[in-house]
Amino acid sequence: MPTVTLVNFTGLRVGEQRLAELGMSLPGLAPRGDALSKLPGLGLLTLASLTPELWRVTYHDSVSDLEALGDTVLSDAPDLVALSALTASVEEAYALGDRLRERRVPVVLGGLHATALPDEASLHADSVVVGAGEGVWPHLLQDFSSGNLRSVYRSTDYPTAWAAPRFDLLRSEPKRYTLQTQRGCPFACEFCGASRLLGAFAEKPAELVADELATIAGRAARSVLELADDNTFAGGRDHDALLDAFAASGVRYFTESDWRVGERPDLVAKIAASGCVQLLVGIESAVFRYPGMGAKNAEWARLLDAVHTIQDAGIAVNGCFILGADGETRGSVDRLVEFLEASPFAELQLTLQTPFPGTPLYRRLKDDGRLLPDRGWSHYTLFDVTYRPDTMSVPELEAAFEGAVVTTFRAEAAKRRRRLRNSLWKRNPSLRIGA
Repeated sequence: MPTVTLVNFTGLRVGEQRLAELGMSLPGLAPRGDALSKLPGLGLLTLASLTPELWRVTYHDSVSDLEALGDTVLSDAPDLVALSALTASVEEAYALGDRLRERRVPVVLGGLHATALPDEASLHADSVVVGAGEGVWPHLLQDFSSGNLRSVYRSTDYPTAWAAPRFDLLRSEPKRYTLQTQRGCPFACEFCGASRLLGAFAEKPAELVADELATIAGRAARSVLELADDNTFAGGRDHDALLDAFAASGVRYFTESDWRVGERPDLVAKIAASGCVQLLVGIESAVFRYPGMGAKNAEWARLLDAVHTIQDAGIAVNGCFILGADGETRGSVDRLVEFLEASPFAELQLTLQTPFPGTPLYRRLKDDGRLLPDRGWSHYTLFDVTYRPDTMSVPELEAAFEGAVVTTFRAEAAKRRRRLRNSLWKRNPSLRIGA
């Protein structure tokens, strides 16, 4: 029986050591960072479900010790190894791929970064998957078995496939599960790669979501989920069928959606009743309106009205802000922090503008000669500066971002938001006793 080993490079990365240490120490930041780092990745676990039974499947998450990971993978005696990585972790994947190929172990590499830069990825792999791997995978394995593995597989050449991830391959039960109800986003914000790189926007049928929810609920009663969606309620699906599936499962979940749901009170009420306890809402930049935002682009007064509507229903809103866009100054960062100190958001997320490969933002900054040549892919973390700002120096932006993080996630501010979340959740129908 041939063996295929799957290696998923998961977890948060921070390039600058000082910022990494800061993130681990701040009371309002460390718990969220820890939760995100332990979320199981869905890509390769989903491919495992699509692997024919004649194959033996082993699975590993990345660890800090790359040498030990390589030894573990080789101990599986794999006939084929598949690696998946984001930009911040792709150099680790490249290093492992190089080591395995030196041992004559064939390597397949996929993910957002490989999709954006397949020629670069091909230097470290025998085959590169461009786009979503679900439709490609069975054909790739068949070609490998017949000795005809191709150097590149493109998802556009194969039909979309939906499959439930094989959580049974995880070495331990996760504290939180992940589930995907859609791929991509109807919008095409300049900074976002996920909305287009893996293919056209597509929504998973509600009955398949219901099946996955039943499986997760069977593994862990009263499960907490994080949806791996970019904009859960932005499409044209029948939201009632999807929300009914969540309500019937009894899970509590966190997801992402744009603020417009807050202008639909009836929908917000159903979302709350279905078990949603938190929505991450991309407010984005306070100084720059990114191309491609479409109907997301609106005046802040209107956005905040929507936030109040969502939270009045008992759903905590995690306001997501990007610092460092064109026009950003130390003064604009200070004004944003002052606003956030008294803002209605029950949770916050601050990141730096990051020009990921494959995005219009990357192309624009590269064409303008603004990408920093000394900052490799390991700095593309959402928390490290990788480009030359237009009105600030690199050290000025780094200092402004660090100051914003320290103020926003200090103990006092974190406690205020935690009290707000607790008060909001008392209104959430799915959290009431007996719900």
